[in-house]
Amino acid sequence: MADEAVVERPAEPDPRQQPPQSQPQDKLGDENAHDIDSPDGSGSEDDEAAEREKERERAADRFKDLTRDPLAEEQGEDGQTDLAAATRARRSGQRLLTSGRDFTSFDRTRIGQAHIGDINVSLDARRPAGAMRGGPVPEEELRRLRRAYVEPEGYVRLRRALESRRLLVLGGAPGTGRTCTALALLDEVTRDGAGDGDRVHRKDPGGGEGVRGLADEVSGGDGERHGTGYLLELALDRPGTLPPDEMDLDRLASALAGRSAYAVIVVSVGSAANPLLAGRYGMICEPAPTDELVTVRLRERLEEEHGGAESAGLLDRAALLSEDPEITEAVGLAELRPAEAELFASLLAEHLLGDLSREKLLSGCRSLAAVQAYEWFAGVDRALAAPPVPAVGDGRTPVRSGTAALFHPVAFRIALAVLGGGSHSAVSAAAHLLTWELSVQSDPDSTPSRPLFCDDPESDLALSRARSDAGAVDVAGAEVAGKLIFYRGSALPAAVLAEVWDRHFPVRAPVVRWLRLLADDPRADVSVRAAVAAGELSVRDFEHGFTELVRPLAGTSSPRRRVFAATALDQVAGHASHRRAVTKLVDDWSRYGTASLRWTAAMALGFGRAADTVDDSLDALARIGVRDEGKQLAVASLNVVRLLTLPEAGTVLRRLRAWADHRGAEYQDLALVTIVRLALTDVDEVLDDEPGTPLGDRGDWPLLLALAATRPEVTGRLADLFRTALGTARSRDVALDALETLLRTAARKDGGVWTRPGLAALLPALTTEERDRRRLDWLLRRMMRDQDRPLTAEQASALWWLAVPARQRRSDEEENHG
Repeated sequence: MADEAVVERPAEPDPRQQPPQSQPQDKLGDENAHDIDSPDGSGSEDDEAAEREKERERAADRFKDLTRDPLAEEQGEDGQTDLAAATRARRSGQRLLTSGRDFTSFDRTRIGQAHIGDINVSLDARRPAGAMRGGPVPEEELRRLRRAYVEPEGYVRLRRALESRRLLVLGGAPGTGRTCTALALLDEVTRDGAGDGDRVHRKDPGGGEGVRGLADEVSGGDGERHGTGYLLELALDRPGTLPPDEMDLDRLASALAGRSAYAVIVVSVGSAANPLLAGRYGMICEPAPTDELVTVRLRERLEEEHGGAESAGLLDRAALLSEDPEITEAVGLAELRPAEAELFASLLAEHLLGDLSREKLLSGCRSLAAVQAYEWFAGVDRALAAPPVPAVGDGRTPVRSGTAALFHPVAFRIALAVLGGGSHSAVSAAAHLLTWELSVQSDPDSTPSRPLFCDDPESDLALSRARSDAGAVDVAGAEVAGKLIFYRGSALPAAVLAEVWDRHFPVRAPVVRWLRLLADDPRADVSVRAAVAAGELSVRDFEHGFTELVRPLAGTSSPRRRVFAATALDQVAGHASHRRAVTKLVDDWSRYGTASLRWTAAMALGFGRAADTVDDSLDALARIGVRDEGKQLAVASLNVVRLLTLPEAGTVLRRLRAWADHRGAEYQDLALVTIVRLALTDVDEVLDDEPGTPLGDRGDWPLLLALAATRPEVTGRLADLFRTALGTARSRDVALDALETLLRTAARKDGGVWTRPGLAALLPALTTEERDRRRLDWLLRRMMRDQDRPLTAEQASALWWLAVPARQRRSDEEENHG
């Protein structure tokens, strides 16, 4: 296309005009002999030509049908799976559950305690919920608390409130140091008023005393209990436990004032405690600062072994060691709670003192998240087995705690482990679904009920060590602003799933039902993340996971469920211990499986880990694609395209060339459909790489152009295959439309450069012959005459000169100007 040919208005084309055809290059070109106009002949020859034209049109229509999206089948009103969103969700899910740690490293299946050096961590699931017994707090314990306690933010405000009101309801998440803060407050306010006797008393939370019982004790006590401090921990989630009302608290405060005494009532944040914390006596206890806690515990531990001068040097070494990336990754918690900080400091101290190897230090650090997960789930529903006990002197009728209210916090933690990093609404909705499943499993004869207006998002975050943040959410293929939710620590998701799956077998049934429900969710951010989690659970018990999750969904008629099963299988294949089992399974499905199982196998093969080599993956995909006259050729070609994002792209292109040269029409179609699909598929639909890689930075490019721009060694083979699709009758129309799509991506709507570098690499290799250039000239002119999106003369000229090498330009100029 010379410049003047572009600028001048072209003559109106004959409506019957066809684009120039390539000369037959192989067996695919045999059809093209009928595309060239033949001389006029007899009527029979005209009839034969018309019949051949109809046959060509039927073949072209069938080929166009093969290029459809295989994920668009039977999707109903929810729409098809968004490949790009699914790819991003899978990448996020893998990042959530794969942090370079082996979350089976802390084995709690046969032991009740972890013994690390001289540090013991209790893991006894049979211990009662109220581990602290009632009675006076020893003075030695109070002295140690004064020496090691680190005041949280707002401590002075808490002390002043206690001094002025005599009673404080202190709320906080378990493990945040709320009990230590309560003891520190009581120690401070009673130091000058209780004489030489026991100043602080801890009331037994299991004694049935409650607030009214404590008020009776204080008001009816003798003078020896003047100036005493009382600590009462209320477990409001236990059956029959009713929160005290404001009148009960006023009566207790009056009794305390009459005895110059003080009391701190400790409660867990949540819907049951919210009325108490919103009242005049309620206040929130902030977590203690982690860094200061570790430093204080380290100093205390090191000074026990060495003097102050020598311990200072060890403290500096400990500070550097605590920031070691390997140590930080092993801990996997963003903020340590007081008990964790004490254990972490002890581990560092023993390592620095030579009593603990680095391997055991790392193992101990990994135990922190495992212990947290254990404490969250051990004996959660033990309260359901206990009969409701009315409070002493309480005229109200105790009500058995509902299973839904009891299970919601643990359901939220499991949902966050599976969907963490997703939207807060998605995690909350999934948590409510799981709450229902857990409740039905626990009490199948009752219909679970849950109050509609008692949720407290802030309490959910605090009780689950979670945080929310602003971010982007995928909605119908577009990113919109939303609120995302995460665990405060990379180790917690895997630790939670390991705890639930390994130690609590009865929970597996409701969790499996819940994951199946998530598999049907139209949001890829939900269904694909759930599939990744299902794969990780299957690694822990492949027999159970495969039987209950993978196999039932792989054989269904729903593409979304089959994608779920394929994603789970790929996640299992990512573990060396299970890859051989997955490759054998997928190979069997590709050979002997039903149509649904073959479809699932094709999707699993596209990830690149369900076969030993890329050649093996291509063999299996070819078996699936050509079987039954190519009924599953569409899904096979899609997954061949996905394999082209791997480093072995050259191997895939050589196989495509072999299929194109094959005698069988199904093999030829597999090659042609794949190369056309390659031009129509964007990088972010099939690539697992994060942005920052050559392909990852071109997420909105057609994969064909991205490969041409980033892998010049394969550009010639890409062009050769695409030229074959353009020159074959049954694929020509679809391939021309695909080429037009590629050309229109040269620049963005605002004029910025888009895929122009990719076109500059591909077009010269695609137009090496005069006939190829004539085809491009014809297509550019058609684009200029497009009624809806006409190409300007300048744009057409720029694309033309991308295709024509410099030496060819000189030849054209010499020919035009002599």
